[in-house]
Amino acid sequence: MSLENTINQDIKTAMLAKEEATLRGLRAIKSALLLAKTEKGASEGLSEETEIKVLQKLVKQRRESADIYLAQNRQDLYQIEAEEIEVIEKYLPKQLSAEELTAYIKALIEKLQVSSVKEMGKIMGVANKELAGKADGKAISETIKSLLAS
Repeated sequence: MSLENTINQDIKTAMLAKEEATLRGLRAIKSALLLAKTEKGASEGLSEETEIKVLQKLVKQRRESADIYLAQNRQDLYQIEAEEIEVIEKYLPKQLSAEELTAYIKALIEKLQVSSVKEMGKIMGVANKELAGKADGKAISETIKSLLAS
């Protein structure tokens, strides 16, 4: 079953259960997928990779908003963003732990024989491609920097 069909089924379930927070998150996903589907140059259906990118973008946007709300002491708005993040993350692949990410990056550094921070781009390209949906780009970047600096 495609992500779009899954989301539609889950929306119906959330409506029947009167789960407002879940419904907001699911509607945001549906809207973003519809926009991605109708973009200029988009193919008929969305690939799994594109769906993951859309979901990651939604989570990133909500995290940034949540940080702003927290800084402005708006707990009510922060709570809404946090609830939506929780709903959206259910549809993303399982995220790597910090230990798993570090181990993966160490192996990649050895494989590509990179020794300085100047060559970080080589690792970033490969890591972002292979870890799409499993790790945040910011976390990947920070892990690479810390490993190359030591």
